[in-house]
Amino acid sequence: MPAAPSLTLQRRINAPPAKIYSAWTEPSQIVKWMHPYDAEVIHVEMDVRVGGRFRIVMRALDGEEHDVSGTFREVVRDARLVYTWAWRSTPERESLVTLTLRLDGEATLLTLEHEQFFDEAARESHQAGWNQALDGLERQFA
Repeated sequence: MPAAPSLTLQRRINAPPAKIYSAWTEPSQIVKWMHPYDAEVIHVEMDVRVGGRFRIVMRALDGEEHDVSGTFREVVRDARLVYTWAWRSTPERESLVTLTLRLDGEATLLTLEHEQFFDEAARESHQAGWNQALDGLERQFA
């Protein structure tokens, strides 16, 4: 059986890991940078602990709302997050996100791995969305 599609993205961001971690885990920060496909984040819940849940609701330019949530499986402050990822519209298509933050000089090397996509189309859509969101994160710390 072939492996499920996955993607790995890396960015070097001009901020220490603690600031990137906060931007990724604090609702007031997430709304500033997470804008895939120019969507607006309209609701964020974060319970950042092993077994804790998150939920992010975004509104697309056409007014459609996209609701994603999951459960944290691993939490290492300022260094690593592993969590499930499932859209409310397709809860059976749960995937897995691993975020790793590593100090690189005065910046952070961010590695995002998203695994277990349902199909290649889902992987491609998420790759574009994550790249746009990471562009926003880079701009926040430029």
